[in-house]
Amino acid sequence: MKITIYSTTTCPYCKMAKDYLSSFNFSFEEKLVDQDEAAREEMSSISGGFLGVPFIVIEKDTGEKVQIVGFDKEKIKSTLDIKDLA
Repeated sequence: MKITIYSTTTCPYCKMAKDYLSSFNFSFEEKLVDQDEAAREEMSSISGGFLGVPFIVIEKDTGEKVQIVGFDKEKIKSTLDIKDLA
């Protein structure tokens, strides 16, 4: 499984998403779209022009790709099959 988070250096929701994934020991690649033009273009291409962050792409081992806009905790939980108490 591969998780990519497109974020900016000042986005509080990006930090919450990264902290949430880290709390369950998920590793991810972060791409800072406010500092990296190529990452911004890549995100725009994948998202169909959407530039809001965080934008999370989860590529499952089956090849299925799930795109999550914003810190959508419930969608992250269901996509990654996270069972937490919150």
